[in-house]
Amino acid sequence: MRLKWETKLGIALLCSTAIIYGLKFLIIGDEGGSNTLTYIFNALGFLPVNVLLVTLILNQLLAMRSKREKLQKMNMVIGIFFSEVGATLLRHFSDADPNLDEFRGNLLIRDSWTDAEFDRIREQLRGTEHTVMIQRINLQDLRDFLIQNRDFLLRLLENPVLLEHATFTEALRAVFHLSEELESRNDISNLPETDIVHLTNDIRRVYDKLTPEWVEYMRYLKSHYPYLFSLAMRKNPFDEEANPVIAG
Repeated sequence: MRLKWETKLGIALLCSTAIIYGLKFLIIGDEGGSNTLTYIFNALGFLPVNVLLVTLILNQLLAMRSKREKLQKMNMVIGIFFSEVGATLLRHFSDADPNLDEFRGNLLIRDSWTDAEFDRIREQLRGTEHTVMIQRINLQDLRDFLIQNRDFLLRLLENPVLLEHATFTEALRAVFHLSEELESRNDISNLPETDIVHLTNDIRRVYDKLTPEWVEYMRYLKSHYPYLFSLAMRKNPFDEEANPVIAG
Protein backbone atom coordinates (compact mmCIF):
# COMPACT_ATOMS: atom_id res chain seq x y z
CA MET A 1 0.00 0.00 0.00
CA ARG A 2 1.42 3.37 -1.05
CA LEU A 3 1.68 5.96 1.70
CA LYS A 4 0.34 9.45 1.22
CA TRP A 5 2.89 12.24 1.07
CA GLU A 6 1.58 13.62 4.35
CA THR A 7 2.32 10.29 6.05
CA LYS A 8 5.82 10.12 4.55
CA LEU A 9 6.52 13.70 5.62
CA GLY A 10 5.25 12.99 9.12
CA ILE A 11 7.46 9.92 9.48
CA ALA A 12 10.51 11.81 8.18
CA LEU A 13 10.00 14.79 10.49
CA LEU A 14 9.33 12.63 13.56
CA CYS A 15 12.46 10.61 12.78
CA SER A 16 14.38 13.90 12.53
CA THR A 17 13.12 14.86 15.98
CA ALA A 18 14.15 11.49 17.39
CA ILE A 19 17.62 11.80 15.84
CA ILE A 20 18.13 15.33 17.19
CA TYR A 21 17.13 14.35 20.72
CA GLY A 22 19.26 11.23 20.41
CA LEU A 23 22.29 13.36 19.50
CA LYS A 24 21.51 15.64 22.43
CA PHE A 25 21.55 12.66 24.78
CA LEU A 26 24.83 11.39 23.33
CA ILE A 27 26.57 14.77 23.42
CA ILE A 28 25.39 16.39 26.65
CA GLY A 29 23.60 13.53 28.36
CA ASP A 30 20.33 13.80 30.22
CA GLU A 31 21.44 15.96 33.12
CA GLY A 32 18.74 18.52 32.45
CA GLY A 33 21.13 21.44 32.76
CA SER A 34 20.02 24.80 31.46
CA ASN A 35 22.73 25.92 29.07
CA THR A 36 22.89 27.31 25.56
CA LEU A 37 23.59 23.93 23.96
CA THR A 38 20.56 22.41 25.67
CA TYR A 39 18.30 25.20 24.42
CA ILE A 40 19.67 24.79 20.89
CA PHE A 41 19.00 21.05 20.86
CA ASN A 42 15.52 21.52 22.33
CA ALA A 43 14.68 24.15 19.73
CA LEU A 44 16.03 22.04 16.88
CA GLY A 45 14.26 18.95 18.19
CA PHE A 46 10.88 20.64 18.28
CA LEU A 47 11.33 22.37 14.91
CA PRO A 48 10.31 19.31 12.79
CA VAL A 49 7.16 18.90 14.90
CA ASN A 50 6.30 22.56 14.28
CA VAL A 51 6.89 22.12 10.55
CA LEU A 52 4.69 19.01 10.53
CA LEU A 53 1.80 20.69 12.32
CA VAL A 54 1.94 23.86 10.21
CA THR A 55 2.26 21.90 6.96
CA LEU A 56 -0.65 19.58 7.69
CA ILE A 57 -2.94 22.35 8.92
CA LEU A 58 -2.04 24.68 6.06
CA ASN A 59 -2.45 21.90 3.51
CA GLN A 60 -5.85 21.03 4.94
CA LEU A 61 -6.99 24.65 4.79
CA LEU A 62 -5.75 25.03 1.21
CA ALA A 63 -7.42 21.76 0.20
CA MET A 64 -10.73 22.90 1.72
CA ARG A 65 -10.47 26.24 -0.07
CA SER A 66 -9.63 24.58 -3.38
CA LYS A 67 -12.52 22.15 -3.01
CA ARG A 68 -14.93 24.99 -2.22
CA GLU A 69 -13.76 26.99 -5.24
CA LYS A 70 -14.09 23.95 -7.53
CA LEU A 71 -17.59 23.31 -6.21
CA GLN A 72 -18.58 26.92 -6.88
CA LYS A 73 -17.19 26.84 -10.42
CA MET A 74 -18.78 23.47 -11.13
CA ASN A 75 -22.21 24.54 -9.92
CA MET A 76 -21.94 27.79 -11.84
CA VAL A 77 -21.41 25.78 -15.04
CA ILE A 78 -24.25 23.41 -14.12
CA GLY A 79 -26.49 26.40 -13.46
CA ILE A 80 -25.74 27.83 -16.91
CA PHE A 81 -26.59 24.46 -18.44
CA PHE A 82 -29.99 24.27 -16.74
CA SER A 83 -30.75 27.89 -17.59
CA GLU A 84 -29.90 27.48 -21.27
CA VAL A 85 -30.82 23.86 -22.02
CA GLY A 86 -31.60 21.56 -19.10
CA ALA A 87 -34.77 23.14 -17.72
CA THR A 88 -36.29 23.39 -21.21
CA LEU A 89 -35.61 19.71 -21.87
CA LEU A 90 -37.10 18.68 -18.53
CA ARG A 91 -40.18 20.78 -19.23
CA HIS A 92 -40.71 19.14 -22.64
CA PHE A 93 -40.07 15.62 -21.37
CA SER A 94 -42.17 15.94 -18.22
CA ASP A 95 -45.07 17.27 -20.33
CA ALA A 96 -44.78 14.05 -22.35
CA ASP A 97 -44.71 11.84 -19.24
CA PRO A 98 -48.12 10.18 -18.73
CA ASN A 99 -47.11 9.09 -15.22
CA LEU A 100 -45.85 12.46 -14.05
CA ASP A 101 -48.74 12.99 -11.65
CA GLU A 102 -47.58 9.97 -9.65
CA PHE A 103 -44.40 11.71 -8.54
CA ARG A 104 -44.91 15.37 -9.48
CA GLY A 105 -45.55 16.28 -5.85
CA ASN A 106 -42.07 15.04 -4.94
CA LEU A 107 -40.52 17.49 -7.41
CA LEU A 108 -42.41 20.60 -6.35
CA ILE A 109 -39.47 21.82 -4.31
CA ARG A 110 -40.19 24.38 -1.60
CA ASP A 111 -37.96 26.69 0.43
CA SER A 112 -38.92 24.76 3.57
CA TRP A 113 -37.23 21.58 2.34
CA THR A 114 -34.44 20.13 4.46
CA ASP A 115 -31.43 18.10 3.32
CA ALA A 116 -33.26 14.97 4.44
CA GLU A 117 -36.08 15.68 1.98
CA PHE A 118 -33.64 16.28 -0.86
CA ASP A 119 -31.88 13.01 0.04
CA ARG A 120 -35.21 11.15 0.04
CA ILE A 121 -36.13 12.42 -3.44
CA ARG A 122 -32.66 11.63 -4.79
CA GLU A 123 -32.96 8.11 -3.43
CA GLN A 124 -36.40 7.66 -4.99
CA LEU A 125 -35.13 8.88 -8.36
CA ARG A 126 -32.12 6.59 -8.33
CA GLY A 127 -32.72 3.86 -10.87
CA THR A 128 -36.16 5.24 -11.81
CA GLU A 129 -37.12 4.77 -15.46
CA HIS A 130 -39.54 7.45 -16.52
CA THR A 131 -42.16 6.98 -19.20
CA VAL A 132 -42.23 9.25 -22.24
CA MET A 133 -44.89 9.39 -24.93
CA ILE A 134 -42.80 10.63 -27.82
CA GLN A 135 -45.98 11.50 -29.75
CA ARG A 136 -46.42 14.43 -27.35
CA ILE A 137 -43.01 15.85 -28.27
CA ASN A 138 -42.43 17.97 -31.34
CA LEU A 139 -39.28 16.25 -32.55
CA GLN A 140 -38.54 18.92 -35.13
CA ASP A 141 -38.59 21.65 -32.49
CA LEU A 142 -36.49 19.48 -30.18
CA ARG A 143 -34.00 18.84 -32.98
CA ASP A 144 -33.73 22.53 -33.83
CA PHE A 145 -33.31 23.45 -30.16
CA LEU A 146 -30.48 20.97 -29.59
CA ILE A 147 -28.70 21.83 -32.83
CA GLN A 148 -28.91 25.50 -31.90
CA ASN A 149 -27.18 24.69 -28.59
CA ARG A 150 -24.74 22.11 -29.99
CA ASP A 151 -21.65 24.31 -29.62
CA PHE A 152 -22.70 25.19 -26.09
CA LEU A 153 -23.05 21.51 -25.17
CA LEU A 154 -19.70 20.70 -26.76
CA ARG A 155 -17.95 23.41 -24.73
CA LEU A 156 -19.52 22.03 -21.56
CA LEU A 157 -18.24 18.53 -22.34
CA GLU A 158 -14.76 19.97 -22.85
CA ASN A 159 -14.87 21.93 -19.59
CA PRO A 160 -12.34 20.38 -17.15
CA VAL A 161 -14.35 21.67 -14.18
CA LEU A 162 -17.02 19.02 -14.84
CA LEU A 163 -14.61 16.07 -15.05
CA GLU A 164 -14.93 15.43 -11.31
CA HIS A 165 -18.74 15.36 -11.48
CA ALA A 166 -19.30 11.94 -13.03
CA THR A 167 -23.10 11.78 -12.82
CA PHE A 168 -23.64 15.20 -14.37
CA THR A 169 -21.11 14.42 -17.10
CA GLU A 170 -23.06 11.25 -17.91
CA ALA A 171 -26.27 13.29 -18.16
CA LEU A 172 -24.52 15.77 -20.43
CA ARG A 173 -23.27 12.95 -22.65
CA ALA A 174 -26.82 11.63 -22.91
CA VAL A 175 -28.05 15.07 -24.03
CA PHE A 176 -25.27 15.38 -26.59
CA HIS A 177 -26.00 11.89 -27.90
CA LEU A 178 -29.68 12.75 -28.34
CA SER A 179 -28.62 15.87 -30.22
CA GLU A 180 -26.46 13.79 -32.57
CA GLU A 181 -29.23 11.25 -33.11
CA LEU A 182 -31.76 13.90 -34.09
CA GLU A 183 -29.30 15.84 -36.23
CA SER A 184 -28.43 12.67 -38.16
CA ARG A 185 -32.00 12.34 -39.46
CA ASN A 186 -32.88 14.46 -42.47
CA ASP A 187 -36.64 13.88 -42.31
CA ILE A 188 -37.69 13.77 -38.69
CA SER A 189 -41.40 13.73 -39.56
CA ASN A 190 -41.46 10.34 -41.28
CA LEU A 191 -39.63 7.81 -39.15
CA PRO A 192 -40.31 4.06 -38.91
CA GLU A 193 -41.66 2.64 -35.68
CA THR A 194 -38.36 0.97 -34.83
CA ASP A 195 -36.58 4.31 -35.03
CA ILE A 196 -39.28 5.97 -32.93
CA VAL A 197 -38.65 3.36 -30.23
CA HIS A 198 -34.92 4.05 -30.41
CA LEU A 199 -35.38 7.80 -30.04
CA THR A 200 -37.82 7.26 -27.19
CA ASN A 201 -35.12 5.36 -25.31
CA ASP A 202 -32.63 8.16 -25.98
CA ILE A 203 -35.07 10.77 -24.68
CA ARG A 204 -35.91 8.69 -21.62
CA ARG A 205 -32.20 8.29 -20.86
CA VAL A 206 -31.78 12.06 -20.81
CA TYR A 207 -34.92 12.45 -18.70
CA ASP A 208 -33.78 9.82 -16.19
CA LYS A 209 -30.29 11.27 -15.79
CA LEU A 210 -31.18 14.96 -15.77
CA THR A 211 -33.93 14.84 -13.16
CA PRO A 212 -31.78 13.87 -10.12
CA GLU A 213 -29.08 16.32 -11.25
CA TRP A 214 -31.67 19.09 -11.29
CA VAL A 215 -32.79 18.16 -7.76
CA GLU A 216 -29.19 18.26 -6.54
CA TYR A 217 -28.62 21.61 -8.22
CA MET A 218 -31.74 23.01 -6.54
CA ARG A 219 -30.37 21.84 -3.19
CA TYR A 220 -27.14 23.73 -3.88
CA LEU A 221 -29.01 26.91 -4.79
CA LYS A 222 -31.13 26.70 -1.67
CA SER A 223 -28.05 26.41 0.55
CA HIS A 224 -25.83 28.97 -1.14
CA TYR A 225 -27.90 31.35 -3.28
CA PRO A 226 -31.44 31.83 -1.93
CA TYR A 227 -32.28 34.53 -4.50
CA LEU A 228 -31.36 32.20 -7.40
CA PHE A 229 -33.25 29.38 -5.71
CA SER A 230 -36.36 31.56 -5.47
CA LEU A 231 -36.43 32.14 -9.23
CA ALA A 232 -35.57 28.52 -10.05
CA MET A 233 -38.40 27.37 -7.77
CA ARG A 234 -40.86 29.68 -9.54
CA LYS A 235 -39.72 28.28 -12.90
CA ASN A 236 -39.87 24.63 -11.82
CA PRO A 237 -40.10 22.57 -15.07
CA PHE A 238 -42.24 19.96 -13.31
CA ASP A 239 -44.81 22.47 -12.05
CA GLU A 240 -47.71 23.05 -14.44
CA GLU A 241 -48.57 26.25 -12.59
CA ALA A 242 -45.01 27.58 -12.47
CA ASN A 243 -44.88 31.34 -12.93
CA PRO A 244 -41.84 33.57 -12.38
CA VAL A 245 -44.16 36.47 -11.52
CA ILE A 246 -44.66 36.86 -7.78
CA ALA A 247 -48.38 37.30 -7.20
CA GLY A 248 -49.47 39.81 -4.61
